Amino acid sequence: MERPAWAPRSIDISVPSVSRMYDYYLGGSHNFEVDRQAARKAMEFMPGLPKIMQANRAFMRRAVRFAAAGGITQFLDIGSGIPTFGNVHEVAQAAAPGARVMYVDHDPVAVAHSQAVLEGNDGADILAADLRKPREILNSPELHRLIDLNRPVALLLVAILHFVEDSDDPYAAVTELREALAPGSMLVLTHASYDGIPLPPERAEGAVDVYQDIRSPLIMRTRDEIARFFEGYDMVEPGLVPMPQWRPDTAPEDEDPYAFSGFAGVGRTA
Repeated sequence: MERPAWAPRSIDISVPSVSRMYDYYLGGSHNFEVDRQAARKAMEFMPGLPKIMQANRAFMRRAVRFAAAGGITQFLDIGSGIPTFGNVHEVAQAAAPGARVMYVDHDPVAVAHSQAVLEGNDGADILAADLRKPREILNSPELHRLIDLNRPVALLLVAILHFVEDSDDPYAAVTELREALAPGSMLVLTHASYDGIPLPPERAEGAVDVYQDIRSPLIMRTRDEIARFFEGYDMVEPGLVPMPQWRPDTAPEDEDPYAFSGFAGVGRTA
């Protein structure tokens, strides 16, 4: 198997990665045949997966602009993935010149590619770390070089918590991060759910099984389970809703039915 020049030597390119599959769904080029095979297999069950990813990205951009309009100039994006067009730093720095963005991911391809994309951008950086170990993120010198935790921060957890199993206690991780943030901070979150998928659950389960098979279980949570992540936050209108319904730029009824899979929301700390 040919190893592209951009692929870090340390990675096993025979094992699919969720961030590289996401890159493939979005039409990116930083993925391997093994990722494309797994993604195509998942799409046999849920052909609308790319539409869900596009809806995630579109919501993220709206939420970043919303946070910037509310005076937030610091962004912490955990599970940031492989940079594609319209990243957090591009949106944030266009909306609020001088905005600072700390990306966090544990996929070596995401980290290496982010380093290349961010070269020369003093207001953005990438940290190799894992959401399941929030203390490592919060104590890192890289974070403190860019982000002042005594001022409000927008914490982005977009399409990441559904890869954290209950046994790893994602609620505790989100609480620990919230407690480290200054008053007036925001949580920007999306999460997969069987709710809203325009398919019978057993068809959707076929796609979920693909993630199970590559040892990256996709944890589908209910709306109530997702709402629990916002404990300690005041929900911003319109609350926890399907992605196209959160402060849309265009008429939600024009969206692909798959875009309504799962939930998105923004919360603000008092």
